[in-house]
Order: sequence, then C-alpha cells, then structure tokens
Amino acid sequence: MSFFVNTLFDDPFTYLAWVGVVMFSICLHEFSHAHVAYKMGDDTAYLTGHHSLNPMVQMGPASLIMLFLFGIAWGAVPVSLARLRDARARATVAFAGPASNLLLSLVFGFILALGTAIGAGIYILRFAQIGCFANAVLFFFNLLPVPLLDGWSVFSLFIPALRSLHPARAQQISWIFIALVFLTPLAGLIWGGGAWLSGLIVGAWARFFALIF
Repeated sequence: MSFFVNTLFDDPFTYLAWVGVVMFSICLHEFSHAHVAYKMGDDTAYLTGHHSLNPMVQMGPASLIMLFLFGIAWGAVPVSLARLRDARARATVAFAGPASNLLLSLVFGFILALGTAIGAGIYILRFAQIGCFANAVLFFFNLLPVPLLDGWSVFSLFIPALRSLHPARAQQISWIFIALVFLTPLAGLIWGGGAWLSGLIVGAWARFFALIF
C-alpha cells in the first residue's frame, strides 16, 4: 500500500506544494464561511476563534495528520443556522467556502497561464498547476449535494424538500457517500471533475494571454 507521505522522499517539491496549497485553501475556505456568517448576523465562528487562517483551529490535528500522510484533509467552522434569517442566508454562507476555492483556482490558473506565456521557471509553473487543480477539486467536491457538504445547503435553496431531511437520515447518507468515495470509482470522478475544471480555467486564461503576447 502506497501512502502519500512517500512522495516526500520521491518528489519533495510536489509533496510540500500539495500540503501547503491544500492547508491554506482549506483554511481560507473555512475562514470564508466564518466571515460571511459574521456579516449575515451569526458571530458563532467569530466568538469561537474561527475567524482565522490558523490550520490548528480550522482543521485540527486529526485533519493535519491525514493531510501529511494521505494528502486529504477537511475543516469545519461552527455556524448557528438559527441565527441566519432564511434559506438564502444559509446558502450564501455555505457557498462562501467553495467560492473561495474557485477564486484561488482562478488565481493559480492565471499564474500558470501567464507563467507559461512568459517562460517562467518550472517550479513556479508546477506550483501554480497544483494550486489550480487542488482548488478546483475542493470546489467541485464541496458543491456536491450531499449532507454535511456545502452543496447540500446551496441546493436546498432551490429544492426546499432537502431542508426537511432528518439529521439521522442525513448522517446515514453522509456515511454512505464516504464509503462510496473510498470503495468505488466515485473518487476518480471527483478528481476528474477537478481536472476538467482546472483545465477549463487554464485554457481560458491561456486564450486571454494569447491575445496579448
């Protein structure tokens, strides 16, 4: 069985770039949830110290260990749904996290396309490629309409029936989804979705720079 941590010895740049990008991206994702929730009247995350980019706060030790060993991680911020006035507010707070990943993917894609156009160094291009791809995966994954993911709250704005799902049933669905990710080709589809989106972003920036240079 091959662990992601083995990449540290085979390709240290890729390992460190992936860990650094994913760590920052998840922290910004969670910070965005906290910040938008605060702006919309819920200061729960702010009062509990989650208005921060600190990975120990936004991710925690278990998530960081998983990132170092397996290359995957998660984060979470406390949000009081009762303090958000309606489904639109909840969807806005939920979408803030994936939106931050989309923005980062666009920024990294810009750097990659610009760097390619002007002949930047291989490490700059590789880092930008990793950043664009990782954030595209995070955006795609988090918008899946699955309980406990941001997509569930976003889609519930348009499908009211999703809001009435019993918490126990929601948890069951979440565990089934996690099992499917690890036991079926679903994980490949998620990575493929990220690859498709990042390719779309880089391609769009490349066409833009082709008009300039």
